[in-house]
Amino acid sequence: MKKAYPLLFFLTLLNTLNFVDRQLISSFANFIVPDLGLTDIQYGFLTSLAFIAFYSVMGLFMGVLADTVNRPKLIAIGVVLWSIFTGLTGAAKGFVTIALPRIFIGVGESILTPTSMSLLSDSFPEKRMGFAAGFYYMGVPIGAGASLLIAGYLGELIGWRNCFYLLGGIGLLLGLSTLLFKERPRKSAQIKEEKPSLSRESTIEIIITLVKALWTSSALRFTILAGVLYHIVLGAAVFDQLWYVQERGFERSEIAQITGWIGVSAGMLGNLFGGMFSDWWQEKTNQGRPMFLFWLALITFPIFIYYRFVEPNTFIFWTGVALGWFQVGCFFGPTFSVVQELVPNNIRATVVAFYIMTLNLIGLTIGSLVGGICVNLLKINNFEEPYTWTLIIFTCISATSIPCFYLAGKRYKEDKKNLEGLFPVSKEDFKGLRRFLLRLMKS
Repeated sequence: MKKAYPLLFFLTLLNTLNFVDRQLISSFANFIVPDLGLTDIQYGFLTSLAFIAFYSVMGLFMGVLADTVNRPKLIAIGVVLWSIFTGLTGAAKGFVTIALPRIFIGVGESILTPTSMSLLSDSFPEKRMGFAAGFYYMGVPIGAGASLLIAGYLGELIGWRNCFYLLGGIGLLLGLSTLLFKERPRKSAQIKEEKPSLSRESTIEIIITLVKALWTSSALRFTILAGVLYHIVLGAAVFDQLWYVQERGFERSEIAQITGWIGVSAGMLGNLFGGMFSDWWQEKTNQGRPMFLFWLALITFPIFIYYRFVEPNTFIFWTGVALGWFQVGCFFGPTFSVVQELVPNNIRATVVAFYIMTLNLIGLTIGSLVGGICVNLLKINNFEEPYTWTLIIFTCISATSIPCFYLAGKRYKEDKKNLEGLFPVSKEDFKGLRRFLLRLMKS
């Protein structure tokens, strides 16, 4: 157990770098958009499909790999790959030359979280996974906040391009350092008394197990759906920096610095609170972690609507900003623990990759890409404060995650109890998949 903590700290550091690199374009929005002459739709595309499509789809393949190959080596490859293309982003001259590196950054970053969560689930007992996942996901607010601090403090000083070059170099060093860590024994391999290996049969078994888990567990399905809906407003949040400057009158470097510090502090508190309190909630109540997220989302929703309309630099305005970062921090530990606990050990990396794919490919893409289209339409029709209304609309859409969290929480205990009786995969499952694929090919 003691050896698990250095691994957790290092993986959290990599996840922090992951989100610094990922969020750097949105943090530098007020620098990059005018410098490269980007439209709102082009900017929305850069923060959505240009990155997310490859990140999400490749993540599913990487999840299968993480369930079968040496995980530290796989992580090292991913970090080195995305760091090279982070550096190349700094040389962009227009929309196309900044979009192309985003594709390969997405491929590299798709490796990290499924592989890391698999390593952590084999390093910590189940009752501590809420803490471990919450700690690992402190990389989200710290990374996103740090990217804002980089934009706020270094943007004017050395320019946005040099910041990308600098982050790329740091990533190369950290990626190579991953090779210092050894592979950990897998719980699934201990049960079966065999080493997992990549083969046609093992891949098919992983896919069938995932489909069977999704089909039989409504708690798993509702948790995934709730996460997707919640991520719609997170996708739209890439327009926050433009909103602060263009509709709330802040100076671009000043607001990046302020929101960066708020993001780091409130986000870290959220991650620790969400991870540890959801562990306590699940142990002390007869409800799953999703019910904790239900109450959190229900209580905070009115504030997220109201603070968009109040005057800036008021108490309720900064409360809304801080609470947004806090809630994002609370989300990751509980929800990623749930999706792993509702599937067998041998597909935990795969289910994390599948979950990430749905969160990003559907949730973030709708928020970022459709959000850019919405802003553009509101501007064409001469709406006042188009960024404000776009963010309000997507906040309301994301509120539909609240009943999904409730339903997932109600079903969690029963679905978790029934898990052992549904697996392992049988020969009939293989035959069923074969019949399904044959029908699909004929149609």
